[in-house]
Amino acid sequence: MLVDASTGDDAAVYRLADGRALVVTLDFFTPIVDDPYDFGRIAAANALSDVYAMGGRPLFALNLLSFPRGLLDEGLAEEIIRGGAEKAAEAGIPVLGGHSIDDAEPKYGMVAVGEVDPDAMLANDGAQVGDDLVLTKPLGMGIVATAVKAGKCPPGLLGEAVEWMARLNRGAAEAARAVGAHAATDVTGYGLTGHLGIMARASGVAARIDADRVPLLEGVEELVEAGFVPGGTRRNRADAAGRVTVEGDVSETVQVLLADAQTSGGLLIACPSARTGELLRELEVGGDGGVVVGTVGEGEAGHVVIAGKRGVKDLLLAPAARTDELAPPRKGHRHREPPTLG
Repeated sequence: MLVDASTGDDAAVYRLADGRALVVTLDFFTPIVDDPYDFGRIAAANALSDVYAMGGRPLFALNLLSFPRGLLDEGLAEEIIRGGAEKAAEAGIPVLGGHSIDDAEPKYGMVAVGEVDPDAMLANDGAQVGDDLVLTKPLGMGIVATAVKAGKCPPGLLGEAVEWMARLNRGAAEAARAVGAHAATDVTGYGLTGHLGIMARASGVAARIDADRVPLLEGVEELVEAGFVPGGTRRNRADAAGRVTVEGDVSETVQVLLADAQTSGGLLIACPSARTGELLRELEVGGDGGVVVGTVGEGEAGHVVIAGKRGVKDLLLAPAARTDELAPPRKGHRHREPPTLG
């Protein structure tokens, strides 16, 4: 055993032989969007992300599906599975089977199995004082999902969020490995502050976030101010009390977004500062974005300081400008308006 649950890592890692280790993880959840095809590809990207976050390469996947038997004739389950299969194919892996059960509420995800060189593994406990922290996707996915459930998310913002959530973290993982990053994690249910705190605690270091530099989905701040904040995000803030300190002028809205429970978020990479420029270039060449959002420093292990003087509206990643790179057009994949899961 190389990695288990004790460090809060993204996946279990088991050594097979010198230079080879198995990476195994699973993830599944209820629908966060109405379109079943999009739900499938988001869930698959989210499950595969835990392999990438360890610096690994996926080998194959297994489906996990809970679905109400009475809706099996509606074509919804097929769309979910197809979305997952197409995302796995994009990752270059097969889906070798899985398991399904009759359940009143749909749920879908995957067991993802991968491989990693133990010497190149990006575990949570490797961050070092002086590292830069680079984030590869904007925040706000949880806020969007909550607004979707209420029927209040603007279509443009929803489309942008879906393309980010469905985007594989493969290129980000390859870039991190290429520059010798010290650690990485994907930003999911615990939010940016939560996952950074876990990484910092496992590494025996403290960390600082520059709130002015954290990228957000454009328009998501207005949703926060309208009250569309998921319960998981509220719990993240409560759980972080005592471990997160705010310095300077950081709005309540931005503090909420830094703790927002993400689905299929980006990688947070702890990179040696001398290699940060190279990492950002690698991310750009690979079609991924990247922003330096903070640093690793000395201090109480796991403590996170949020610093800033204003909001973050002036710094946004813009996937809409790269839509063709984010997801190829789905030509002829259906001939009618899709049924919804909502």
